[in-house]
Amino acid sequence: MDDVNEPHPESAEPAADAMEPELGARPSAPETASTLVFDVKQTAHSVPEDILGILTGTFAASLGLYLLQSAGSVTGGTAGVALLFDYATSWPFWLIFALVNLPFAVLAIWKKGWDFTLRTAVSIALVSGWSVVHHALLRIEGLDPIYGTLGGNLLAGVGLLILFRHKASLGGINIVALLIQERTGFRAGWTQLTLALVIILISLLVIPAPAVLLSAIGAVLLNLVLAMNHRPGRYIGH
Repeated sequence: MDDVNEPHPESAEPAADAMEPELGARPSAPETASTLVFDVKQTAHSVPEDILGILTGTFAASLGLYLLQSAGSVTGGTAGVALLFDYATSWPFWLIFALVNLPFAVLAIWKKGWDFTLRTAVSIALVSGWSVVHHALLRIEGLDPIYGTLGGNLLAGVGLLILFRHKASLGGINIVALLIQERTGFRAGWTQLTLALVIILISLLVIPAPAVLLSAIGAVLLNLVLAMNHRPGRYIGH
């Protein structure tokens, strides 16, 4: 008679060597999702950083506009509209630039809030102020149109990019472009480029055709700077 305590062959424990991993086999790593987590407080700009950023951005943008003005070119956005009025009238650029941007203040308050609107208002005022400084302290004579147009648009693009990083803009079409990017994901640079080309075509009424063509090339350069660098998720500072 079989012993009742004898284990059944099928229920016997597996051999020790069967429980050990196969020689040379790598232990399986636990599956984890590759995610990046950033502390909101650590990625936030401090007040001094915002101040310096807005000062730097407005200086670069205003210097770019001054080069464009000296070269007799235009660009997109309300800056381009202001340059057109500057060529067609005797009004100073700083006053025209401020007035052209006023109607967009309501849109900024409505869609972007007071913080963005105040930063943008300060930026517009600074660009107007810097333009007075440039005219007083930087005399430009005989500026090559190609250099002035391309260099001016490049500086203006870098200046706008810095302002966007610090939750500001230069008003007008900048606000519209940022709203479209936030709502649809369509990059702000492409929106600005489309509207810039429309403004530049209108400038045929004010400036010669060769200058218009050169301005169009410069506007493409400016908006490429924004389209390639101002993307959702590209920059974590805020």
